[in-house]
Amino acid sequence: MLGFDPLYVANEGKLIAIIGKEDADNVVMAMRKQAYGTQTCIIGEVIEAPQERVLMKTSIGSTRIVDTLSGELLPRIC
Repeated sequence: MLGFDPLYVANEGKLIAIIGKEDADNVVMAMRKQAYGTQTCIIGEVIEAPQERVLMKTSIGSTRIVDTLSGELLPRIC
């Protein structure tokens, strides 16, 4: 709405972990047992192709390139 991309705005209190496929379900179950991990879920997977790109499927079904942030980060107020 304001032109900010939620992928690049500071968002504290979140965790993204890259875990081997064989361990992912066990990690999700363990994290869901914690008070702040009840909404833990798997949001993606690492595949071999296309190389050197991070692609994201959007909620409307399209695919978007997740690119390196350019420009200034918003100031953080902590």
